[in-house]
Amino acid sequence: MNSKTKEIELRLFELQDKEYKAFHQKLMPGFPEKYIIGIRIPVLKKLAGELAKDENIDLFLNDLPHKYYEEYNLQAFIIMKEKDYDKALAEVEKLLPYVDNWATCDSIIPKAFAKNKDKLLPKVKEWLASDQTYTVRFAVGCLMRFYLDDAFRPEYPEAIAAVRSGEYYVNMMIAWYFATALAKQYDSVIHYLTEKRLPIWIHNKTIQKAVESFRVTEKHKEYLKTLRIKQHSEG
Repeated sequence: MNSKTKEIELRLFELQDKEYKAFHQKLMPGFPEKYIIGIRIPVLKKLAGELAKDENIDLFLNDLPHKYYEEYNLQAFIIMKEKDYDKALAEVEKLLPYVDNWATCDSIIPKAFAKNKDKLLPKVKEWLASDQTYTVRFAVGCLMRFYLDDAFRPEYPEAIAAVRSGEYYVNMMIAWYFATALAKQYDSVIHYLTEKRLPIWIHNKTIQKAVESFRVTEKHKEYLKTLRIKQHSEG
């Protein structure tokens, strides 16, 4: 651990909220308690905004692996501030191999990516083919966040539907993707459910999340409910 990382670690403990730690641990089943400091997200983002301007911040960003969960989230929030696409991509590629939980994974949303979707797409496809759980989850998340509006193409849900994983956090993200797609690109993706193109668990979870969404019309929700598959038909 270098001096910059030690300095940041001390600052993180100054921001510790033990009540929040107890609450947040429940959202991270199985994650070791001793590696969670307990810092509210707005507080961590504020610190990231300050540190992103630190000329020596690379000392922290390059000092991997980190010890604490919040250090990884802090790094994700610092990367989010990066305006240069190539640098943002390099920082994401550096961080991804160390991501070991859904919360950190879903916190990596570089603003530079949204403005460089054409350049990003080959990397997203590469990440989607990874054998690492959170790299695949990150790829699906990118396709959900950046490619469901004007940049949407039918081949994107096709690529996601082809993913087969035994990992809960990959499958949950795939369901989240299709539920969001039902809100934004309904006519282009409904056939994945009517034709039962998805594994049963993902199929049903997609419907559940879509029905819970305020962005899906009531008419569509009623139809989606009729498409649920009973679990005993599995196999």
